[in-house]
Parts: sequence; structure tokens; C-alpha cells
Amino acid sequence: MQILILNKREVESLLPMRKCIDLMADALVSLARGQVILPLRPVLRIPDSPNAFALMPAYSKSLRAIGTKLISVFPGNHGTEVDSHQGAVILFDGANGSPLAMMDAASITAIRTAAVSGVATRQLARKDASTLAILGSGVQARAHLDAMFAVRPFKKVFVWSRNADHARALAAKAASTHRADFEVVADASTAVENADVVCTVTASREPVLLGKWLRPGTHVNAVGASVPTARELDTETIKRAEVVVDRRESALNEAGDLLIPMREGAIPSDRVFVEIGELLSGHDRGRQKDDEITVFKSLGLAIEDLAAAHYLYDRAKREQAGTWVEF
Repeated sequence: MQILILNKREVESLLPMRKCIDLMADALVSLARGQVILPLRPVLRIPDSPNAFALMPAYSKSLRAIGTKLISVFPGNHGTEVDSHQGAVILFDGANGSPLAMMDAASITAIRTAAVSGVATRQLARKDASTLAILGSGVQARAHLDAMFAVRPFKKVFVWSRNADHARALAAKAASTHRADFEVVADASTAVENADVVCTVTASREPVLLGKWLRPGTHVNAVGASVPTARELDTETIKRAEVVVDRRESALNEAGDLLIPMREGAIPSDRVFVEIGELLSGHDRGRQKDDEITVFKSLGLAIEDLAAAHYLYDRAKREQAGTWVEF
């Protein structure tokens, strides 16, 4: 038996952002239609640290595929040469259970996470959105710039990071790729107050975005926090916004951005959040008014990894890419 190995460079070459956005939309629709088995991810917490190791399995009836991601999350790696997310996505044949491929998880995670935010922005942001704020300067900040420009023609981008040097480096590199005016700002409030779309892609455990900064009509993609005890958005943001999630069960177990306001009693504990796949399926209308504030809370789902891996496997076979090894 042979399996396919795809490294980081090969994943990035074979999975362009615009294609991944469409793949993620299809995957989220299939989830909303009940065609996916997706257990909550078990997470092993590393003692005396913020670090974790997670297993993310999924089965897709429509893709006839099984897969899992084995991923380590070390937030302290932000801003270093080592990615904060590292691991492997392993793809299996859904018909006979055979292992088919092992792929770099960091690159898949970066691309598909930003692509899902692209799906949400395409669905929820105002059509005339022209200003973007990026809070953070790491891998996801770079990927989110690609995703945001794939769905809206932004003219102005504000970049904020706790590390000003990293923010300047991100802005300089992005300016050579995207046709827009990039401005590095000294505080997050300046970025948010002037933006139509905001992406929070930090490793912060405390709010970096305050609801009082948001002007009417803003759309927010909240991406960085994925445990019940951490959040990037304050309670006021959640109170002011119409909130859409990638998956209700995951959000009610893992999203500190939502769970902390619930524990405070600021929002009802039985509040029903719309899933992005339901919007895409036409079960909900999404944005109702131009002055409405919308938030997409992204946690990252195994079906997203599986859909990306399934596409990568088929494309690599067609183009004879990657490395095939006896297993």
C-alpha cells in the first residue's frame, strides 16, 4: 500500500485561497444538512503551560472520506520561526478504511481557517465594505488578508499588533501583494473604529476588541480564541451583535467569546446561535440591515480539514504532486 505525503510548500501550492473558500462553503453546507459526523475534539492540556495537543476526527458522507488532524497548539510560538499550530492531517478512504495520505497540518489549518472567515465575510459583511482591520500579525493575519481580499475589494487596511515590528513587517509584505493602502496603528481602537470588517487573529486570552469601538454595520471575524477560558471580544461586543457560529455544539463547549458573557449573565445561556452552514443553505437570511453589527465566531472544525485534504489528495494524484511512500 502506498500513501501520499504532502509537505507545507506542496499544500500551499495546491490549495489556493479562492478555491479553498468554495470548498469550505460546500463543507459547511454538508455539515448543516447532517451529512457529517463530527465529535467534539478531545484536547490534552500540557501541565503548567498554555499548550495543548488535540485530535480532530470527522466523517463526510458526501465526500465518502474519513480523516483526522493531530495538532499541537503552542501559543508561545507566535512571532517566532516555529508555527503555533503543528501536526498532520491524515486522510482515509471512506469505503474501505485504507489510509490514503498524510499532509502538513499547519498550512492546511492556516488556509482553511482564513477561507472560512472568507465564507462568513462574503455572506455577512456589507457589500460596500471597503475598510479592513487586522488585529494580530502572525500566520492567521497573513492568511486572513488573502481571504478578505478574495471576497471584498478593500481600499484601506489597518494593522494592529502588540508587536509593532511584526505589524510593520506584515503591512509591508501585504502591500506588495494587495492593491490597498496599509496603515499600521498604535492601538486597536483606531483600527476597529475605522473598519467595515475586523478580523481578530491574536493569541490573547483577554479582549483585544471592545464593543464600544464598533460602528454600525461592522462585521467581525473572531478567530484567535478557541477555549472556554479565553476570548478576544468583550461582552459588549456580543451583546451588540448578531452572532453566527461555525457549529453550535462546538461554540457552546469551546468558545470563551460566548461562554464568558453567558457565565456573566449578560446573554441568555439558552441563546440559539445560527450556524454559517444554515445561512449558506438558505435556512436563515443572515444580515438584515446595513447598520447591523455581525460577528462570526470561528473555532475551526475537522470537516474543514477533511474537505481540504480530500481536495488536495485528488489534485495531487491528477498532477502527480507530492511523494508516494510504501506504508
